[in-house]
Amino acid sequence: MAGTIAFQGELGAYSHQACAQARPDFTPVPCQTFEDVVEMTRSGEVDLGMLAVENSTYGRVADVHSLLPRAGLHIVDEAFVRVHVNLLGIRGTRVEDVREAHGHVVILPQCASYLKAHGIRGVVSSDNARAAREAAEANDPSRAALASEMAATIYGLDVLAAHIEDNQNNTTRFLVMSRTPDHARRAEKMITTFTFRVRNIPAALYKALGGFATNGVNMTKLESYMVGGSFTATEFYSDIEGHPDDAPVARALEELRFFTTELNLLGVYPADRTVR
Repeated sequence: MAGTIAFQGELGAYSHQACAQARPDFTPVPCQTFEDVVEMTRSGEVDLGMLAVENSTYGRVADVHSLLPRAGLHIVDEAFVRVHVNLLGIRGTRVEDVREAHGHVVILPQCASYLKAHGIRGVVSSDNARAAREAAEANDPSRAALASEMAATIYGLDVLAAHIEDNQNNTTRFLVMSRTPDHARRAEKMITTFTFRVRNIPAALYKALGGFATNGVNMTKLESYMVGGSFTATEFYSDIEGHPDDAPVARALEELRFFTTELNLLGVYPADRTVR
């Protein structure tokens, strides 16, 4: 029996698109913030949560990286969504009628060239799907939205110009979060995600990561970020290829533990075959 999956944004958001792609049988539940997604999933109000973690053009979603280690949730899947930015307007509108386009602060730079070429002013909105809904409600041909084809369908708007993003490989990575881990699955390529803090000794990070090199474990991501606003407390977020039960991964993680004060396993899950 299919369940429910929470996402940040309104119906028609790219996170909604990710839910439809990764869990097509689940009922999507919109939330205002990432924190709401985490809390609804943790409390059991929904079965799963969908969180955006990084975009190929914009970079990482900092809010989510700070949430993940203390969310009490587990990553059970990843989904890469091709982000096509479309100029949406009310029915019968022409591109030359549009004076301003509303979209999230992350979306506006991704189609800056198109907007400049057509003399359209970008206006920040809290959510792309909300921008589409509000454009429909305003019923003003001079006001457009930057959003997905899904949003156009939901809110009854025309796609005035399709795929106007500057970077044609624009992709967002999402993580599917659950209250319970699922480490039993096996796939041709597995991803293990974790966070850690190194001990306060010389060359601690170098020594901590040495086990991955000597055991031939491929580390596909390593990012650092401050903890609690302190310049002296740094946490690292990492993705590696493999399963913790694989002998090389197990040896590398054991060596990592020796040089860390904290190691938090966030998830073990199959790699999304559509991208990796």
